[in-house]
Amino acid sequence: MKRYKIGYTTGVFDLFHVGHLNILRKAKELCDYLIVGVSTDELVMEYKNKQPVICYEDRKEVVSGIKYVDQVVPQMNRDKYAAWELLNFDVMFVGDDWKGNSLFKDLERDFSEVGVEIIYFPYTKGVSSTEVKEKIGM
Repeated sequence: MKRYKIGYTTGVFDLFHVGHLNILRKAKELCDYLIVGVSTDELVMEYKNKQPVICYEDRKEVVSGIKYVDQVVPQMNRDKYAAWELLNFDVMFVGDDWKGNSLFKDLERDFSEVGVEIIYFPYTKGVSSTEVKEKIGM
């Protein structure tokens, strides 16, 4: 039996790469059931002010096809606490590039009150969707 029953992570997963795969693999190693929130195109436009290269439906299909993923849900806002109220996970997995961010500092406090842990995974060095876009001239 794994350390956690239900895990949750989120992302845009645009131009899927090994960094995305790493976080999903590591998350599944720690939980029995992994739920992945894939950001909708509208959400990405709202907080990144740019359109994803790959549309939401296609990104959702790619993530659904990964063997470590048990369920994919749309991430329509960045309210992780509301996601917990809906999905009832015991742990959330996040890249360590978010550690110390005010959004996650507040979330750590709120989650600790309901027994949910946040685990930060090391960011995969040398690969990101932004870097991929730069390499192909986007």
